[in-house]
Amino acid sequence: MKAILVDENKNLVWSDVADPVIKDDEVLVKIYAAALNRADLLQRQGRYPSPAGCPEWMGLEVAGKIVSIGKNVTDWKVEDRVCALLGGGGYAEYVAVKQDMLMPVPTGLSLVEAAALPEAYATSYLNLFIEGHLEAGQTAFIPAGASGLASVAIPMAKAFGARVITSVLSDEIAEKIKPLGADVIINSATQNVEEILKAEEERGTPVNVSMDCLSGETLGKSLPYMARGGYWIVISTLAGIETKLLLRPLLTKGLHLVGSMLRNRTPEFKAYILSELVKNVWPKLEDGTVKPSIYRVLPITEAEAAHAILERGENVGKVVLSVCNE
Repeated sequence: MKAILVDENKNLVWSDVADPVIKDDEVLVKIYAAALNRADLLQRQGRYPSPAGCPEWMGLEVAGKIVSIGKNVTDWKVEDRVCALLGGGGYAEYVAVKQDMLMPVPTGLSLVEAAALPEAYATSYLNLFIEGHLEAGQTAFIPAGASGLASVAIPMAKAFGARVITSVLSDEIAEKIKPLGADVIINSATQNVEEILKAEEERGTPVNVSMDCLSGETLGKSLPYMARGGYWIVISTLAGIETKLLLRPLLTKGLHLVGSMLRNRTPEFKAYILSELVKNVWPKLEDGTVKPSIYRVLPITEAEAAHAILERGENVGKVVLSVCNE
């Protein structure tokens, strides 16, 4: 089969590789589409290698059809339409997947749309509802509103009855993301995030949960204005790895500062997250309450151009690679 490899010059090359061999508890999926994540850019740079036992090439989420099953697989059959959460290996024609890392494609969705679900939806659900304990009527702060992850997290939080605040870098971007449904959009180029969050607290709508991929100085400045017992979940540090933190509000308000990564969770816990998605989020996808946000679809042979979209920060929604047609 073929897969996207990174050559010595960091170029992406559609190359011949060995076919996957499935284990007894795995299925072989013919990949129709694979979605991009910012982690793919880090892996290409050599800073985010695949976990042990996973293929060396990139790709954390795919959708396709099962073409063969291991002898211990009981919940799936050949020709099932599935999407899958991977440790790596999605930029390819086929991938071997453990049966509990699979989810059915929600009724009414294409395989391209389904490819954009597993990683982004699992990350959002984990950090908003499992780590952050977000409830209807509460306020969530989800910065970097134009990111592929925020394009999932904002509508998901809204669908479960939360109020959402986000931040972007310009009024132009703010206009682009309005369809996501955020209640407050902060232009961080002209407004101080912490001042807006302070005003929100003063008007009685403080942040209960933050799913923060930026961190940096703004984290320490904003944390004191959270609701009592609030959860600030750090999922990445794109805006910096250091912050100045006042401990008194952390103590007096009983705040929770939590570091969270999906990739280093146990297989058992990842399987639990996926089962929760199918139970709680899939019905909202099937009735249209939540809709996948696809920015652009490119053929897998144009993976370089797809990566460039993420590197420029151009996309609002997910970028997807098409491997073959449905």
